[in-house]
Amino acid sequence: MATASVAFKSREDHRKQLELEEARKAGLAPAEVDEDGKEINPHIPQYMSSAPWYLNAERPSLKHQRKWKSDPNYTKSWYDRGAKIFQAEKYRKGACENCGAMTHDAKSCMERPRKKGAKWTNMHIAPDEKIETFELDYDGKRDRWNGYDASTYARVIERYEARDEARRKYLKEQQLKKLEEKNSKNEGEVEGEGEEGEISDQEDDDDALKVDEAKVDESKQMDFAKVEKRVRTTGGGSTGTVRNLRIREDTAKYLLNLDVNSAYYDPKTRSMREDPLPDADPNEKFYEGDNQYRMSGQALEFKQLNIHAWEAFDKGQDIHMQAAPSQAELLYKNYKVIKEKLKSKTKDTIMEKYGNAATEEEIPVELLLGQSERQVEYDRAGRIIKGMETSLPKSKYEEDVFINNHTSVWGSWWKDHQWGYKCCKQTIRNSYCTGAAGIEAAEAATDLMKSNIARKASSEDAPAPAQERKHVTWGTDVPEDLVLDEKLLTEALKKEEERRREEKDERKRKYNVRWNDEVTAEEMEAYRMKRVHHDDPMKDFLN
Repeated sequence: MATASVAFKSREDHRKQLELEEARKAGLAPAEVDEDGKEINPHIPQYMSSAPWYLNAERPSLKHQRKWKSDPNYTKSWYDRGAKIFQAEKYRKGACENCGAMTHDAKSCMERPRKKGAKWTNMHIAPDEKIETFELDYDGKRDRWNGYDASTYARVIERYEARDEARRKYLKEQQLKKLEEKNSKNEGEVEGEGEEGEISDQEDDDDALKVDEAKVDESKQMDFAKVEKRVRTTGGGSTGTVRNLRIREDTAKYLLNLDVNSAYYDPKTRSMREDPLPDADPNEKFYEGDNQYRMSGQALEFKQLNIHAWEAFDKGQDIHMQAAPSQAELLYKNYKVIKEKLKSKTKDTIMEKYGNAATEEEIPVELLLGQSERQVEYDRAGRIIKGMETSLPKSKYEEDVFINNHTSVWGSWWKDHQWGYKCCKQTIRNSYCTGAAGIEAAEAATDLMKSNIARKASSEDAPAPAQERKHVTWGTDVPEDLVLDEKLLTEALKKEEERRREEKDERKRKYNVRWNDEVTAEEMEAYRMKRVHHDDPMKDFLN
């Protein structure tokens, strides 16, 4: 019998081992020791790799269960980069044909391919590289930073420090330049010049503010109006930044009007588009709904920019607000400038022609009297006969455009729920005009069609008389020249009777049966005469 770890020779040995373990637990026998002579703690389970903190770790441990002896073959060193071991003076057999080193071949050579290799020139022989092989342990094979030289990171630090120093130097020069420009101005300047000084002071303050913002890290910028909030994460989505636009002491927008039929409040987006208090005094309201933000400020400008992009695209301009927003904004600015110029030009033209009533200039007599060279005739009732004809309004569609030699427009003629041309009375829009000849041909075709329809209707009214025809057994009309031989017909009748008797009594059927596919007219007539007519009421009295 054997335990999980020790095999016993007999049952007696097993019994003695169990008694020894019981005595050790009771403290009546010496404790068990490991390979180093240290006592093994019996309270630590055998499957644990290290003792808990509350046990005495200095006492015997489970060190023997771990691989605590390091393999002497394993190493933590790394390749000596760029090390050379031997410099040859001439080419050696088996060396690289390109550079002449013995440690690699021409296929794996890292030098630039020479026009003529060292094998043929025997010059500029490259030294042999130092080839090393290491046997790494488990952790060494999986160490991402194995062989990394930490001193190389100093170059990265130096580059960033040089950039920061250049930025500080540049900002300092800019500040000194602004101070020199400010001190160079005289104190006794005109009011307009004083205003310019205030503007420059404001620009200096803005520059100083930019400098301060540049010093602040992007992750530490002061966003007082932002609150980090988890939106749609594992219980629903990703983390997003939600702008908090309301001070906590203010009344919530959904509490401004408690009427159920007032403006709708969406709790998910926290938006109330309509005005909750439309009848209140505008001067006393601090909130007029979310739509007020859409109809004012930059939101209105952005809306006009979108409308301009849509209209320009419809007119053939290659513009897209989402694909090229900068181009769309630039085109919109140019459009506004051109529109203002055209508006001012139109205004100047009108003022030059008719004058400006707001000025103190005298209006010409011709404009005051309103005389013109137009002659108008009136009748006795005061109606205009000639001279001021009313002009017909024009639409945006093309009018009086004749195509395909037509003299009238499409839709000038209508017949049988179809539109057509009045000049040729055709109902096909892209047809070529045929004039009066086409009208005559169409009328003749219509009359012929009507006569054909009437003749067909009259012929259908009187049905043709049915002709009595004799039918042959095979179902076709009896030909006029069909003649049956009475002798052959008698023989065929006898054969048919004999065949029927064989069908009734199969014992009379012969073993060898001859079959003939050719059927004569007499045999078909005999079959027709002898067959049973199931619809015949006298069929039971036959034979």
